Amino acid sequence: MDSTTAYGAAKLGMWLFLATEVLLFAVMFCSFAVMRYYHLSEFHDASNHLNLPLGALNTAVLLFSSYTAAVAVTKAQKGDNKGVVRNFSISFACGLIFLVIKTIEYTGKAEHGMFPFVWNEHFYEYKNFLGIYYCMTGLHALHVIIGMIVMYIYGIRPAMNNRYSGRYYTPVELGALYWHLVDLIWIYLFPLLYLVG
Repeated sequence: MDSTTAYGAAKLGMWLFLATEVLLFAVMFCSFAVMRYYHLSEFHDASNHLNLPLGALNTAVLLFSSYTAAVAVTKAQKGDNKGVVRNFSISFACGLIFLVIKTIEYTGKAEHGMFPFVWNEHFYEYKNFLGIYYCMTGLHALHVIIGMIVMYIYGIRPAMNNRYSGRYYTPVELGALYWHLVDLIWIYLFPLLYLVG
């Protein structure tokens, strides 16, 4: 198998994988829509308890991380391995910042009894919204962690050993594609949970 065929096969495989991820979250978005239809007032009230500034900050962090991931691909295509390390490291750091902010949000919910295993009457009052909120944001956070691992193993570490050149940069491109999907999902989650409710 020549390099062009291998590149095409790898990219097709990644797009097929990303399609399954989109289907997974599409099911959750549909579940959200159905639950919101049946519990409209609860969803509206509960969304007011979310921390809008932190959610907006997380959105900005992920958008910036998508930019640096795209720059990492451009650097890899030019054989600039230091550029790959620098830009993927920034995206990785943004992923960490996102997770820290999400942890702060979850901790705030726990302090008000609106977190699984520490619930009180507030959790019961908003159980439908909070149940789907934690499922969606928790699953997304898991994808952020996976994306960070992918960036490190297939982007940062090989680039430290000068593995990428104008003829070989596929892992960087595929890792960035996955990261863009993670960011895109959050762009849908943020208005859905924090603004529409």
